[in-house]
Amino acid sequence: MRSESISLRVAVAIILGSTALPLAAQETGDTSESDRQIDTIVVTAQKREQSLQDVPLVVTTISEQLLQDAGIRDIKDLTLLTPGLIVTSTTSETVTTARIRGIGTVGDNPGLESSVGVVIDGVYRPRNGVSFGDLGELERIEVLKGPQGTLFGKNTSAGVINVVSKRPSFDFGSQIELTAGDYGDLGGSASITGPIAGDTVAGRLYVAARERDGYLDVETGPGPRTADEDFDRSFQTVRGQLLIEASDSLDFRLVADYTDRDENCCLGNQIVLSPNPAVLGVLNAIQPGSFPSPADPFERRAYANRSTEQQIEDMGASLEMNWDLNGLGGATFTSITAWRNWESINGQDSDFTTADILYRAPDGGFANEFTQMSEELRLAGETEQLSWLVGAFYAKEDLDSANQLTYGAQFDDYYGGLLGNPAALAPILATYAPGTGQSDTFEQDSKSWALFTNNSIRFTEALELTLGLRYTDESKDLDSRYVNTSAPGIPAGFGCTALRANLAALSGLVGMQLQQQFPTLPPDQLAPLVQRTLGQIYGIGCATYADPVFNNLLTSQTIDENEWSGTAKLAYRFTDDVMSYVSFARGYKASGFNLDRERTNNNVANNPLDPAGPIAADANTRFDKEMVDSYELGIKTEWLDNTLLLNGAVFYQDYENFQLNTFTGISFVVTSLPQVVSQGVDLDFLWNTPLEQLSLQGGFTYAETEIEEFGSAIAFFRPERENDRLSFAPKWSGSLAATFEQPVGATLLFRGNVGAKYTSEYNTGSNLDPRKKQDALTLVNARLGIGAENESWMVELWAQNLTDEEYYQVAFDGTLQGSSADVPLPTSTVNAFLGAPRTYGVTARFKF
Repeated sequence: MRSESISLRVAVAIILGSTALPLAAQETGDTSESDRQIDTIVVTAQKREQSLQDVPLVVTTISEQLLQDAGIRDIKDLTLLTPGLIVTSTTSETVTTARIRGIGTVGDNPGLESSVGVVIDGVYRPRNGVSFGDLGELERIEVLKGPQGTLFGKNTSAGVINVVSKRPSFDFGSQIELTAGDYGDLGGSASITGPIAGDTVAGRLYVAARERDGYLDVETGPGPRTADEDFDRSFQTVRGQLLIEASDSLDFRLVADYTDRDENCCLGNQIVLSPNPAVLGVLNAIQPGSFPSPADPFERRAYANRSTEQQIEDMGASLEMNWDLNGLGGATFTSITAWRNWESINGQDSDFTTADILYRAPDGGFANEFTQMSEELRLAGETEQLSWLVGAFYAKEDLDSANQLTYGAQFDDYYGGLLGNPAALAPILATYAPGTGQSDTFEQDSKSWALFTNNSIRFTEALELTLGLRYTDESKDLDSRYVNTSAPGIPAGFGCTALRANLAALSGLVGMQLQQQFPTLPPDQLAPLVQRTLGQIYGIGCATYADPVFNNLLTSQTIDENEWSGTAKLAYRFTDDVMSYVSFARGYKASGFNLDRERTNNNVANNPLDPAGPIAADANTRFDKEMVDSYELGIKTEWLDNTLLLNGAVFYQDYENFQLNTFTGISFVVTSLPQVVSQGVDLDFLWNTPLEQLSLQGGFTYAETEIEEFGSAIAFFRPERENDRLSFAPKWSGSLAATFEQPVGATLLFRGNVGAKYTSEYNTGSNLDPRKKQDALTLVNARLGIGAENESWMVELWAQNLTDEEYYQVAFDGTLQGSSADVPLPTSTVNAFLGAPRTYGVTARFKF
């Protein structure tokens, strides 16, 4: 019997059991009122206010108080409280990727849009990284699991993180928060809200600034890097709001924000060194001590001679209007108009050693800028038997991306060392001149518009049918300019041209060197070794960054597509405390372009002497749209006189043309997996326990997220992989947050919170290299506070990652340091971006 069949049976048993128990409880339980009853939890998962227990989909909701108790300030922190959610970052803290139930899109390539949509105050953010940062004062966060394309549109095929901030209040209030911790952590925030013009205009202003030393010490070698730490933090943010209540039926909410970050981030640490002695020997020869030996990543010492400075600006404004109309049964017309601009400029030591091989300078040559204009219009109303909504959406996005990769002063020494420093190749090596390399730019203009409707029909007080439909029209225009720079008097890409002209002679030279190194090796074993070695040598000298086929190449591409998505949900309320539902949803993730270099016959490195055809720049870097069909059976229950909410669901999600972004150690390649299936069970609970001071919130996700069909993408996966589970797809994920609140004397209050997140083992590499596996881990955060009973002040002691769990965020192949494609085993160095270590500190809060 297959394991997924067993898991689904267990899941069904849980759902059915959850149905029976509360029904029985209603027959025998105490019906007296309790001051421990859970207040109605209001969510807007269907773009109208509803009780969480009435919404027929899986929603994990985190309240304002729990967000504060758990120290949640950004999307990444949210993972601790949300089973089934993983958020990672890589080359920059803004290169952030969210995944739900094992489904997500690696965020390093700006051409790929998110699978998990992030919406802040009704405004869609075009990439997960654009939403990374201090979120300010929050009312709640809702994590919607499964496709949400009907109401939230494209690029929500895995789910939505819906962030709802606090609105201005007509009652005056202000807060100050001051924080200090280890690693030089200093930060603070202040906010004020209140009336500006009587009972018509109110405002809210939030400002914050935070800084911290780096989590990594850095060996800089000969430089020119001077910063001896990495993964530091330094940012300032401001967010202002105006609420204008023009009348009882008309209000406007204007929101504007600005964030500036100036940090050093992010270096990878070696976790596995290349088993090829030539790689390590040459590195040590050209720059002694250029890497750790042996690899010891959690010593938290990184190696880089080049800058990782990052400068990020994020700004935007939105205007929301709500107008209650007398006609159409009291319908409400909503308009949300928004403008956003986000720019990131990064430096990178691309080889992650102190040898000066490849780098990206923080001078604007490696940068991304998004500018987005959007408008959403909705008209919604309600009658006794029908809740209806119709709407339209439009967005225009301009993306400017620069991708520069530069040869360092020791590139030719490193490459020559791998070749054995033959004198005959010295003129070729000299063409890889320091300061030259690739310098590509991409300009992409996107336009998207959609019409949608979502309607709930109540046949009886117990039976409700929800039907939703969305039509989306998507267009993208991309202009790419590929440039190879070179030293004066040397044709761009000449080194690669010369290599191709002398492959036969180079093959003989490699054969002689290997025969001297392995004199007893039989010819039938020597030949494939020569081929693999030649492929690696060719792969460095004629990598995409060096190939003359990209000399001053201009290309233009266009996508114009449309797609239907929708949902159908049937819900039945057995009692006031038990509601069950079955649902279907179809989701859509738009096509796009790989904003990197692609070649035809890119597998030529496997055998450069016998390519399958002519080598050329691929002018078509398009990848297909991703579709998903999702089925869900769920239940929402209230137990023990409404002091316990227990909600569960069994899900099955079938993805077609799943968009996979793979880093080869040199460049990003985007392919499509014909079929990926994610199936399992979600369970969430909130319990105000019989112990008056204690409340618990948590849940678990069991998900089997498997690649069912690889198609041509099989070429990018390791043959010795342990299984076909998608990367970043743990089978088990569970969260628990315990809050204890106790008066102390007549005027003081103690509040403590401990949160924990368990995640079973998963692979962090898109090629499923077993060396990139992350073992099962449990992260624990704790916060203990004491203050005034009226919360006018409170002092808190806190710790993040209390047990100092050591874990990888993302593991990847080291650039030019062995091959990730070698068989039977890869010869590449493996680096990883590490998770944060244990941190601790104190926070003081004051309310006025």
